[in-house]
Amino acid sequence: MDRSDKQILKDICNCVRNRHTVMTTWNFSRVVPYGAGITVLFSGPPGTGKTMAAQVLANELQMELYKIDLSRMMDKYVGETEKNIKGIFEQAQKSNSILFFDEADAIFNKRLEASGANERFANIESSLLLQCVEAYSGISILATNYFQSIDAAFIRRFKYYILFREPDEATRYEIWRSVFPAEAPLAEDVDLHLLAHLFEFTGAIIKNIALAAAYLAADRQRAISNVDILRAARREMQKVNLALTKEKLGSLGYLFEEIID
Repeated sequence: MDRSDKQILKDICNCVRNRHTVMTTWNFSRVVPYGAGITVLFSGPPGTGKTMAAQVLANELQMELYKIDLSRMMDKYVGETEKNIKGIFEQAQKSNSILFFDEADAIFNKRLEASGANERFANIESSLLLQCVEAYSGISILATNYFQSIDAAFIRRFKYYILFREPDEATRYEIWRSVFPAEAPLAEDVDLHLLAHLFEFTGAIIKNIALAAAYLAADRQRAISNVDILRAARREMQKVNLALTKEKLGSLGYLFEEIID
């Protein structure tokens, strides 16, 4: 996330804090009687920080984050998905929560040609979701891993948009540096710059590796070492069918035999 994206998050917070002044004192509610809620679209590959950014907003505004997986909310029976959507917003209105819709492309996809009943119902569901998002007085965040799958007509109706990118080497170093708490003992030979250079991991994966390495080290009652981190990295890579080779480890290749389970 670059400086301009961070500024957008700040703007969203400022919008919440100054809403009464703008909408009531300055009477913008007369100009914008409908759709005064804050609508946000996050897009980007998995693990790039969309959920984390939503949590940052919730923490900054001291609000609850209500996470909804849209792919699980879809129902094969006619009318059930619409009922689920309306129920979510009715409950959220009472608590003034931040609504975070994950996997938004499951329902908010490119508008389908209504050539059959299934396509017509899909369009009704996506239109209803958009109507509820715009009518909701709080913050609605929709997140998608596939920006290209969302209809451009829908995108224009969001007030804020942030594209989350896979981190570059400098950003990866900052993630590695921040993911280990000050209280966590880190071996002196652990080079975070080198790890950021060797592995093009997303923030979510780096976090998983750091936590797994910490447990490995704690079990051996020692500081978190290169071996612990590399062993955890190898397991993360195996999840997506990637192999960690001796050559990939570069100057840490001498540890290859130690990280093989």
